[in-house]
Amino acid sequence: MLFSLPFAVPLLSGVTESEFSGFEKRGIVALIQSMSICIATGLLLRWIGRGPGAGTLYQKEAMAVVGLSWILATVLGALPFFLSETQTQSGEPITFIEAMFESQSGFSTTGATILTDLESVAAVPRCILFWRSWTHFLGGLGIIVLFVAILGQGSSGKAMMKAEMPGPNKEGSKPRMQHTALVFASIYVSLNVILTVIYVLEGMSLYDAACHAFGTMATGGFSTYNSSLGHFDSPIIEYTTILFMILAVTNFTLLYATLLVGPIKLLKDTEFRVFVGIIGAVTAGVIFFGMRADDENFTTFNSSFRHGLFQVVSILTTTGYGTANFDQWNAFGRGILLLIMFVGGCAGSTGGGLKVIRHVLFYKILRLEIEKAHRPRVVRSLRIGGKSVSDPNLAHSIVVYFSIILALFVLSWLLLITFEPNSLWEVHPTSIASDTIKSSDSPDAGRLEEKLLDSASAVAATLNNIGPGLGVVGPTQNYAGFSQASKLLFVWLMMLGRVEIFSVLVLIFPSFWRRV
Repeated sequence: MLFSLPFAVPLLSGVTESEFSGFEKRGIVALIQSMSICIATGLLLRWIGRGPGAGTLYQKEAMAVVGLSWILATVLGALPFFLSETQTQSGEPITFIEAMFESQSGFSTTGATILTDLESVAAVPRCILFWRSWTHFLGGLGIIVLFVAILGQGSSGKAMMKAEMPGPNKEGSKPRMQHTALVFASIYVSLNVILTVIYVLEGMSLYDAACHAFGTMATGGFSTYNSSLGHFDSPIIEYTTILFMILAVTNFTLLYATLLVGPIKLLKDTEFRVFVGIIGAVTAGVIFFGMRADDENFTTFNSSFRHGLFQVVSILTTTGYGTANFDQWNAFGRGILLLIMFVGGCAGSTGGGLKVIRHVLFYKILRLEIEKAHRPRVVRSLRIGGKSVSDPNLAHSIVVYFSIILALFVLSWLLLITFEPNSLWEVHPTSIASDTIKSSDSPDAGRLEEKLLDSASAVAATLNNIGPGLGVVGPTQNYAGFSQASKLLFVWLMMLGRVEIFSVLVLIFPSFWRRV
C-alpha cells in the first residue's frame, strides 16, 4: 500500500508537462491504474495475512519478506510501462517481460534497458520516462531500508535490512535500525537534492537534472537521452558526475562519521583507500594503452583523462553512464572494464557488484592460506584496518560468496550462449566481429567468438548491476534484441546482484518453505 505513493511523483511530472499530448495522457492513466492495483494488492494481502501473530517476523520470515517484496516490486513497477503501451521500437509495444526487465533494472540500479528511442514522446511518455528514473531513486538505498525508516519494525526491521543490504561490513550500523535507516535516507536524499541543483546551475533543465541525479546517486545510469550523459558534451557536468558517483559508492556509515569527525575518518578507511587506488591504477592503464593505440577518445591528454576517468568510475561504481563508446577501445581498455565489473563499490552504499571490502578480505584470506602452507604452525588472525575481524565465520562466508557468484556467472553464461539464437549477432554485428570475420575463413566462427564475449559481458553487466557491456550490449546498444527468455534471466540476475544474494536464492529451495 505504501508502494502506491511513489507513483504520485511521476504523475505530477506528467500533469505539469508542457507538451501535454494524447500519448502523455496514456502515461498518466497508466500511473493512476498502477496506483489502484498497488492499493488493491496491499488490501488483499493485508486481509490474507490477518490473524494472531501475523506481525511476528524472525530471520527466516525477514528473508522471505525481502525476496518476495523485490519480486512484487518488480511486477508492480512494470505496470506503468505495460499499461501505457510504451514502445521498445517504433510500432512495437512493450511486453510484460520487457516491462519487468525495465522495472527491475531501475529498482536494482542496473541501468540496462530495452528502450531504443528515449527521446521520442510517441514511444515513451515523459511521465513514464520520469518513472523509469524514479525507480532508481527508490531502489538506491533499497525499498526495505526506506520502509524501515518510515515504519521502524524493531528487530524485524533490523533483520530485513540485513537481508537486503549487500556487503559484509555491517558492524558500523547503529543498534537502532530505524535511526540507521533514517540517517542513510537523509544523506541519500540530501545528496540527490544537492546534485539536482548543481546540474540545473550547469545548464540542465529541472526535469533532466532530477532524472540524472537519481541515476547518479543510485549508481543506476538511466538517462533521458539516447546518448546518455554524452548528450550534454560538457566536461563540467562529467566531472561533477564523477565526484557524486564516488560519493554514492562510499559507505554511508563512513560518510556519516566523516560529517561528525572530519575527513580523517574517510582517509583512514581501508576499503575507501583501496577503492580510490583502483580508480587511479585502472585509469592510468586505460589512458596509457588508449593513447598508445591512438583510440578515438585518446587523441590528447585532456581528452584521454576526461573520457578514461569517467568510464572507469562509471563502470567501477556500477553506474553505467556513457560519454564515449568504450566498445571501440583497444583490447586492454575493453578487457579491464569487463574485469572491474566484478569489483563494484563499497559496502553500505548504493553501488552494486561484489564490493571492494570483499576483495580486500579475499586477498587477505588467500595470503593467510598461502603462508599456512609453508608455515603451518604460525597462527594469524584475519585483520582489516589494523583490527582483528570479530566474526569467526567471515572468511568462510567470503569464500562461499565468491564461489556462488562464479557459479551463477558460469551457469547463466552457458544458458545464454546455448539458447540465445545467433540471429542477434547476424542482425547487429559488432566492429570486433567484423574484424574477426575478415581475418577468418568462416563468418560463423567470427559470430560465435563474438557471441561468447558479448554474452559473458551481458551476464557480468546484469549480475553486477552495471548496465552496458560489450558488443551487442555495448554503450551505444541495448538489450532489446535478446529473446524473452533471456530477458527473464537478466531480471533474475539483476535482482541477485542488488539484494543480499541469499535472500533471493533461499526462495527456490522447498525446505525454506517448510515449517519446522
